[in-house]
Amino acid sequence: MSQTIEAISPAALAELNKQKPIKLIDVRMPMEFQAVHAKGATNIPLDRFDPTAVLNGAEDAIFVICRAGSRGQKACEKLIASNPSVRVVNVDGGTLAWEAAGLPVVRGRKSMSLERQVRIVAGSLIILSFVLAIFVHRGLLGIAALMGAGLVIAGMSDWCGMGMLLGKMPWNRERKAECGNAGEPDASAKE
Repeated sequence: MSQTIEAISPAALAELNKQKPIKLIDVRMPMEFQAVHAKGATNIPLDRFDPTAVLNGAEDAIFVICRAGSRGQKACEKLIASNPSVRVVNVDGGTLAWEAAGLPVVRGRKSMSLERQVRIVAGSLIILSFVLAIFVHRGLLGIAALMGAGLVIAGMSDWCGMGMLLGKMPWNRERKAECGNAGEPDASAKE
């Protein structure tokens, strides 16, 4: 029997946090987290997400947040698979909804989202393969076909190999000197 994953609105979570401290895990990539995150969130990227470590010492519910909700849902599924008795709650709409609700965020260094990076790389490879097919060899159109197929698969399955690969690139890794995990608000943080 599978457990359903609860969802909570950012406003309801903020109210709950006023009553008692909550454990809020942000599963986005470190650079996304550093750019903007919900105040009080701890960053544990989905590609390094260890459900056993997250569940260690959890006394009550664990709340999970990402950009818009999809990666948070995957993290919740991992937590439930690891321990079906734990209460796991996904923040509905993610950090985008949190920020739109005017709730406190911590702002750091801006970075380009993985989604934009994937679009740039895929588009560049498609254009390059088209140009090379015209001037070098028609068989190079296969690169464009592979990129197109990859984008279709990513759209249908919500899994993107290129995004995972780009997430491991040095420019998408955490810069500890600039922003710690939970961090404190800087001068530009919304309160």
